Amino acid sequence: MADLIRELEARARAEGAVRVTRVRVRLGALSHFTGAHFREHFEDAARGTLAEGAAVDAELRTDPTEPAAQGVVLESIDVELPDG
Repeated sequence: MADLIRELEARARAEGAVRVTRVRVRLGALSHFTGAHFREHFEDAARGTLAEGAAVDAELRTDPTEPAAQGVVLESIDVELPDG
C-alpha cells in the first residue's frame, strides 16, 4: 500500500495537483483483497497525504492466470489542480 501511495503522490505532484480526488485500481484475483477491504487499507495509508479523502474505484478481477493476479494495479487517478 505504501508503494501505491508513493506512486499516487508522485503522479499528482508531476501534474502540479493539490490533491488526488479519485483512484482507480484493478485488484488481482489472488491479491487477497475485496473492494471494501482495499478501501479500508487505502484510507488508513492515505491519511496525511495528497490522496487523503480520495474516492476509490476498485475492480476485483477473477482470472487467477492474469499476469497481475497477485497484485494491485493502479489504472488511473483524478486530481485537483490549484486555481489559477
